[in-house]
Amino acid sequence: MALLKRSTPAATADDGRMTLMEHIRELRNRLIKAILAVVVGTAVGFIYFEPIWNFLKQPYCRLPQAHQLNGDKCTLVVNGVFDSFFVNLKVAVIFGVVVSAVFWIYQLWAFVTPGLYKNERRYTMAFLGLSVPLFTAGSALAYVTMDKGLSLLLSFAPEGTLTLVSINEYLSFALAMLIIFGVSFLMPLLLVFLNVIGVLRFKTVSKHTRMVVFLMFVFAAVATPSQDPVTMLALALPMVALFFVAMAFMYFHDKKRDIADAAHARAIEEELDGSSATAGTVDSVDARD
Repeated sequence: MALLKRSTPAATADDGRMTLMEHIRELRNRLIKAILAVVVGTAVGFIYFEPIWNFLKQPYCRLPQAHQLNGDKCTLVVNGVFDSFFVNLKVAVIFGVVVSAVFWIYQLWAFVTPGLYKNERRYTMAFLGLSVPLFTAGSALAYVTMDKGLSLLLSFAPEGTLTLVSINEYLSFALAMLIIFGVSFLMPLLLVFLNVIGVLRFKTVSKHTRMVVFLMFVFAAVATPSQDPVTMLALALPMVALFFVAMAFMYFHDKKRDIADAAHARAIEEELDGSSATAGTVDSVDARD
């Protein structure tokens, strides 16, 4: 229980500053909580293994390759004695990571929040509310497009050959797809977050729009496990679309901020002018006296 002890209010200043050791303790606490959430989800995955496995294998079962060994059933290969156990473990871990996404994403935001000013912390729940649907949408897109990538890869097998896909290979592929797509959909939200806290402005990003779009396509080509053009485009195009949505938000947010800053500057200038005029009047009265 001591490991999960929260920092006392005195440990964090009003402006969010913490010492190095306090940051390390906070990171440790957040990591432990996130890991515990994944462990609980994994335990649930072990209990409901069969329906989860039937759901996960559907992208592969939609391929003709899946029915070559046994025409009536979708067949994957088990290569070793311990593979059966590790299959159960991987399926449970995949379920645990996805189902606990709400909690570990919250822990990520909660770790960042103490470093923000009070007026910036109010955005935390809004970003959390957006990050979970975005991660889920990314994972759902990965699930939908998974069979396209598999089909393209397996189509390169020479005629007359049978490609034996092991369960471990397929689950590793599925886990990588779900996590990569889910996390990639959070990148535009990170840009918005940096803009809201004043770290990144629209003008800075707009100067490098072409480079950012190019890097997104490069990232999609490198990050997708299958590295086929279908899966790459399935990841890159939504990322680019979300990027331009984030750009639009940054443009209007910066415009609103600039107007507010200009009004604040005018108010200060008028206040200073009024103070100078008052001081000049007092000096004139004192001179006459």
